[in-house]
Amino acid sequence: FEDGSWRGRVAAIAEGLRAGLEPCRGLPGVVDVRVLGAIGVVEMQAPVPAGELSRRFAELGVWVRPMGRVVYLTPPFVVSAEELDRLTGAIRTLLSS
Repeated sequence: FEDGSWRGRVAAIAEGLRAGLEPCRGLPGVVDVRVLGAIGVVEMQAPVPAGELSRRFAELGVWVRPMGRVVYLTPPFVVSAEELDRLTGAIRTLLSS
C-alpha cells in the first residue's frame, strides 16, 4: 500500500464503475449516477426495497448493498474488470426491471 500502486487500481475501478453505471442514468426513478474513486452510486428518487433488492442481487451471484435511496458499490482494489462488469451489470438489470 505504501508504494502507491493502488492509485492505478482505483483509477481503473473508477473507469469501470463509470462505464458500467452510467447507463442507469436514463432509467425510470434514477436521479443521479456518480463515481468517486472506487465508490459507485446510483441514487433513486424514492427509497429502494433494500431487503428485496439484496435478495435479488444474491440470486444473481453478487453482493450489492442498497440503502435508503442509493444502490452503491465499494469493490475491493483487487476486483477484476470482469467482476466489476458483473456487479454493474446486475445493478443495471435489477434497476431496469
